[in-house]
Amino acid sequence: MIRPKDRALVDGIDAGLDAFSRARGEPPGIATRERREALKEQLLESVHRVRYVQVIRERPISAQRADPDNELFDPLKAAILQQQSGNMEEAFWLVFLFVHFGRSSRGGWRYVREVYGRLGEGRRWDWASTSADPAAFRAWLRGHQGTIRRRGVPGGFGNHRKYESLDAESDTGTGAVVESYVRWVAPPRTHQGMIDQAASQVGNDPERTFDTLYKSMDAIVHFGRLARFDYLTMLGKLGLANIIPGSPYLEGSSGPRKGAALLFGGNESVETLDAKVVELDQELHVGMQVLEDGLCNWQKSPDKFVPFRG
Repeated sequence: MIRPKDRALVDGIDAGLDAFSRARGEPPGIATRERREALKEQLLESVHRVRYVQVIRERPISAQRADPDNELFDPLKAAILQQQSGNMEEAFWLVFLFVHFGRSSRGGWRYVREVYGRLGEGRRWDWASTSADPAAFRAWLRGHQGTIRRRGVPGGFGNHRKYESLDAESDTGTGAVVESYVRWVAPPRTHQGMIDQAASQVGNDPERTFDTLYKSMDAIVHFGRLARFDYLTMLGKLGLANIIPGSPYLEGSSGPRKGAALLFGGNESVETLDAKVVELDQELHVGMQVLEDGLCNWQKSPDKFVPFRG
């Protein structure tokens, strides 16, 4: 059921789909009323998810949200608080932790809270300490990963990172991921310095800067297409970087690519699907993140709207 306050937005999506169909032909994936309605509602859900960040930025946030010794800790809200206090490097770092660990459906933010807060030892694995000695971070994790993974207490990674490992030793575990992230930023260069450098290479164009950073993230271990997309789009939504995705980055994706193929039909190449999604947004004006997320969820239940979380 579409709420009255969303009616104008849904009508705009409807008008955009009509305009796209007139100009390029109706996408075969929404030839039935049921599929078109389901897609519209998934796009609406995605708009709400994307706009949520702006909503929480405009609300007061308790300092408890930035305290990993408190069960109310939330890495995204902590990043916003750090940004508001001018601690930009810590804000970037918390966004990375937010993406790497994600929010477990069972354990919430426990993994990131206990790692960032060093299990209540009184210090933090903040950006200053981690970037100064990533090997020490890995050694600490080696000695404490069993405690963090303890039985009987819900934990785990979020849905977008469900195949990740807390392991300190493996080539693809959290220890290696964090070490490679520090190398990518390359202190004493700052996060902002890294972004400014990328922007200067492409004439300060937000889409090309996004693409430059996206490609450079090959250097981060086990940080694939979805993690990169989530990390960089979050930097953009928070205003930490003047970047926006110029395409849905379907290469290497699963759900979003299936959604685009279902919408446009046939056996199109990923490059063609990418281009068609960009053309669709020229009529919808909802942005690449909304389309990437909406198509991913729509293909799971194309004939009937089902809300998905995570």
